[in-house]
Amino acid sequence: MPFSVFGLDPRCLRVLHEQNITTPTPVQAQAIPVALTGKDLVAVAQTGTGKTLAFTLPSLTRLGATKLTRNMMLVLTPTRELAVQVQRVIEEVGKAVQIKSIVLYGGVGLQRQAEDLRRGRAVIVATPGRLLDHMNRGNINFKDLSILVLDEADRMLDMGFLPDIRSILRKLPKERQTMMFSATFPDEIARLTSEMMHDPERINVGSISKPVESVRQLLYPVMSEDKSGLLIEILRKQEINSAVIFLRTKSRTDRLATTLRKAGFKAAAIHGDLSQKQREQALEGFRNGRYKILVATDVAARGLDVEGISHVVNYDIPPTAEDYLHRIGRTARASAEGDAITFVSPSEHLALETIERALGRRLPRQEWEKAPPVLSLFVPKEEQTSARAPKRRPGRSLLRRR
Repeated sequence: MPFSVFGLDPRCLRVLHEQNITTPTPVQAQAIPVALTGKDLVAVAQTGTGKTLAFTLPSLTRLGATKLTRNMMLVLTPTRELAVQVQRVIEEVGKAVQIKSIVLYGGVGLQRQAEDLRRGRAVIVATPGRLLDHMNRGNINFKDLSILVLDEADRMLDMGFLPDIRSILRKLPKERQTMMFSATFPDEIARLTSEMMHDPERINVGSISKPVESVRQLLYPVMSEDKSGLLIEILRKQEINSAVIFLRTKSRTDRLATTLRKAGFKAAAIHGDLSQKQREQALEGFRNGRYKILVATDVAARGLDVEGISHVVNYDIPPTAEDYLHRIGRTARASAEGDAITFVSPSEHLALETIERALGRRLPRQEWEKAPPVLSLFVPKEEQTSARAPKRRPGRSLLRRR
């Protein structure tokens, strides 16, 4: 099915053609027709499935038919990094339809952003806290708002933004289209949906308990104190294009990044205690190849969208299957292949059982030759497998992946 069947603005179609994007992803195929009607929409889909284009293309098609130029569309995201990535996609498509956008986030001066707002922008992409700052100062008037999008809605709630979101909603026009995109649909999301939407259309693209098929998953039983040694051995033996390594705590994230640098790897850490400037420097270094390895906490890496990530390593096992899927969704995007490696110590075995129960399958085990004999109990002989990573296909453009 080509994009041309949806009735999108021909100028948007030309942008897709220039990027050699010809076939919509499943979430795009289901969301675009609904969004074009102006109906409220809830879309549940895994990360890396093209959600940004799923709301950008129909929204800019609708806005392109109006004569208004200010504050017609608002996109809320949980993190500064995701806000920047979303705005880049909107800007790229928006140039074709002469629709301007702006991104608002904390860590930079309010005055500069306020001056940009006064010049007029049709689309505003923002984090909740910074948007509220501008709204409370009278820098934004949303009387002409017609489209509201909540991107990564589940993570916004996880990060405690629900009060800010409710404050924002109270100041928006009641007559509007609202679209929510989320990787999961917990009870809190269901309640928020009932508060802010009118008879929404809901689409669910794939089960949230089913990883992307092109991700090769592998589990290593290992003692906690041996994880760094195993990681270094894997990084040296496998063909690593770039890797994201997840840990649960900020302090251990810093320590592991230091250990990797001492071992000769180009590694950077990213977590919530870093300043905005430090986080941006780490992310930019990872994007441009200065760093091959990014050591991260879950919240800090949320919304990370970097082309060509070949490996994800769960250095600490995540507590839930949803978190597991969020993590491994960083690789194997846009039809590429990727490897997801999970370390599990004896103290983490209950979390592993929870994840495997939700996934409906056991993760393939790989025995490490240096592991104590007791850990072999985790590795049935019939499940032992090779950890070698085959060569992967090249990544694709930012526009395609979003």
